[in-house]
Amino acid sequence: MVKIISRKSLGTQPVYDIGVEQYHNFILSNGLVASNCFNKSHSMAYAYVTYETAYLKANYPVEYMAALLSANSGDTDKIQKYIESCQKSLEIEVIPPDINLSGMDFTPSDNSIIFGLSAIKNVGEGAIEHLLAERREGGEFKSYPDLCDRINLQVVNSRALEALIKCGALDKLNPNRRQAIDHLDKLISWAQSKAKDRAVGQQSIFDLLGGGTNTINTHEDAPKPAKLEDFTVQEKLQFEKELLGFYVSEHPLKSILESIIVEERVTLSELTGKKSKVKVVVVITSIKLHTTKKGDRMAFLQIEDLTGQMEAIVFPQTYQEIKTFPGENDVVLITGKIDKQEDKTQLIIDELQFANTLPRHEKLPTPLLEDLEIEESEFMVLLHLKIEEIYDLTRLQKLHALLKEQSSGNQQQANIPIVATVKGEFQHNYKGVCLGRDFWIQNAEATLNSLKSAGFDAEIKPKIEPTLSSIF
Repeated sequence: MVKIISRKSLGTQPVYDIGVEQYHNFILSNGLVASNCFNKSHSMAYAYVTYETAYLKANYPVEYMAALLSANSGDTDKIQKYIESCQKSLEIEVIPPDINLSGMDFTPSDNSIIFGLSAIKNVGEGAIEHLLAERREGGEFKSYPDLCDRINLQVVNSRALEALIKCGALDKLNPNRRQAIDHLDKLISWAQSKAKDRAVGQQSIFDLLGGGTNTINTHEDAPKPAKLEDFTVQEKLQFEKELLGFYVSEHPLKSILESIIVEERVTLSELTGKKSKVKVVVVITSIKLHTTKKGDRMAFLQIEDLTGQMEAIVFPQTYQEIKTFPGENDVVLITGKIDKQEDKTQLIIDELQFANTLPRHEKLPTPLLEDLEIEESEFMVLLHLKIEEIYDLTRLQKLHALLKEQSSGNQQQANIPIVATVKGEFQHNYKGVCLGRDFWIQNAEATLNSLKSAGFDAEIKPKIEPTLSSIF
């Protein structure tokens, strides 16, 4: 390091290149450095750092990628890109957040990297430090009552606990996330009451039977959770997106990409340097409509696939050509070209097509599979689905919610099954698809009216023997 102790102006002075011509910018044989070498020092430093990082990535890939993820934990685009690189290029598994495994940062473990708690939104650094300190002192958390009883609920509040539940960090304590959230307020009240009793020296009968020590406490006096159906896979993925910035356990686009046929499709991470038209299948995460000075409509879209995110633009002429404009969370095939302005890369959309209209691989959806005998009722609600509806996640979610609403109540008295047939090229392969026993209903007419109001084709028919089970 050089410290300047004084300065003096010498006016304008001529500058000469006094480098050695034969050894310009190189180390001389006697160990001295050519005088003009300063211009290359910056490049030398970068080259050396590049060598070091390449060595670490080649010889210690898990540790290197864990450090890289931790250093960029606030940048969701980079995190998503690095996780994709771990899983595809380096075959390193990234384990989702886990209250009993995760540290503050991303942590290497054998050939895996454990997701860091600091990357979860709504969970502050103080709360994480307290959780980790309690885990070091008292061991792993055994259950939700054990967790709430051991921690300081003023440091780790209900908002932080709910975030941990929704992103899956507490799945080992209870995999039913909806039930865990519903149970949370009761558990917090119970834990706060126990903390007050301990503060004044009171003990419950369970404390006494356990020898009066918290380490043996079985938490049998904790309130029991209500029986609730868990969130759907799509709901869980949406929570992960909100709290982590991306999907960890699975991407909702994955199953769609496996089923559709798109020739010459590329991913968003592969667009750099592409000059010709490209095709990408993406989820639209946000839409911003805009009106030009001439009064024409255009749109700015945020799009995402398994490899990253990008902004896309629909100019007025293309906007007018799109008959049905997509909404948020729709999956679409975009044909367009790349436009790079300084450091910003955008996708200019020329054509846009909904994914559920694309050609499919000639195979039935995976979950069509066990024989199920329909008993009790002589009638059933027969639902006629189009083949494209089978692959339309939004449509299936709507159907799922509608049928769950109709089947709520006393399931032991529900004796009318829901059977679906699929219109299309596969119809000759089977008689029908019997939805699971949880979807049986008591009132066929009410269910029929609800299905028709939602745009589904259905009728009440004498029961048939279906060959397949639930599509959900």
